[in-house]
Amino acid sequence: MNFVKTLLLAATAAGALGMIAETAIAQNAPAGAPAATAPAGAAPGGRGGRGRGGPPPAPAIAWVPKKTRMTPYDSQTKPVWHIADILASHSKTASWEQPIVRNKEMWADYIQLAAGSKTPRAMYPDNRIGMIVWDGQLRVSVDGMEPYIATKGFEINIPYRTPYTLEAVGDKPALYFMVHEAEMYPEYPADTMPDKPKDIPGYTYTKVIHTANKGPIKEGQKPYLDYYKDVVAANGRGGAFISDDHFFFNNIRGMGVPTPPDTNLGHFHAEYTEFWFIIEGKMEYKIEGIRDVVQADAGDVVTAAQGRFHRASFKAGQMDTRVAINPFPQGQHNFTVESGGTQ
Repeated sequence: MNFVKTLLLAATAAGALGMIAETAIAQNAPAGAPAATAPAGAAPGGRGGRGRGGPPPAPAIAWVPKKTRMTPYDSQTKPVWHIADILASHSKTASWEQPIVRNKEMWADYIQLAAGSKTPRAMYPDNRIGMIVWDGQLRVSVDGMEPYIATKGFEINIPYRTPYTLEAVGDKPALYFMVHEAEMYPEYPADTMPDKPKDIPGYTYTKVIHTANKGPIKEGQKPYLDYYKDVVAANGRGGAFISDDHFFFNNIRGMGVPTPPDTNLGHFHAEYTEFWFIIEGKMEYKIEGIRDVVQADAGDVVTAAQGRFHRASFKAGQMDTRVAINPFPQGQHNFTVESGGTQ
């Protein structure tokens, strides 16, 4: 107990440690990455969407409940999904959906639309959806907005109760990664779908009168971001594209550094699972319970299950970006006491 008290006093006294911890918690790019003006779509505050200015808090020490039995992976939610394997498994099908992430907060899928195909006009009831386009050309038509063409690297933000359609234009399929709240299913406006949709197992589509107000795009954020043009070509730092209740889409970009030793456990999240879409370069991850370092290329998806220590490293010698996705923009990061609050 005396040891813990000593650490608390030291943490409070050391203002410099507060800045180190804030950098780690915000998961910004590592030291050495070039600074640049935040791109369109970045959250105000300049701290990956977590801060709103002012001095960062000093590190705090607490007893946090860490799961005794690690949250398991299965054949669907894996430590890593490699895009090459996903494409190979669907090579004979033009339109398909592949579940990638299933946890108690968020679901994510890779979806491909055959050239010329179009989704029905749909919306989601109470939470927004996020997408990353990975191949082809996708015409995005959102009620109240001019349609636009999204290509590889576009990030898309569609608010709740806002109908939209997606169409694969050009001569090749359109491939995209879609994220939404767990157990949230699409609704279909009756003016464009008068007939009853096909039921989902466990649910029956029922015609109702519903609350009609549409969700907003937060001030300082945008409905879409051309990541390669607006960030990579501008040598920017990324930042939060979506920072909202129950939804965090955070672009973490930086110059690579060597992978830390195994003694550096990183941090864990007591209450939620976190996953990352690799949108630029390569990443390396160490995840508690996974023997080998997880290697991830652009287009791959990596998941750290709830309660597992994890740390990410940019591939040494190049610029890399991971899109951190989780339900809590202000989510708590838990580091070992010995680390001093850094990854």
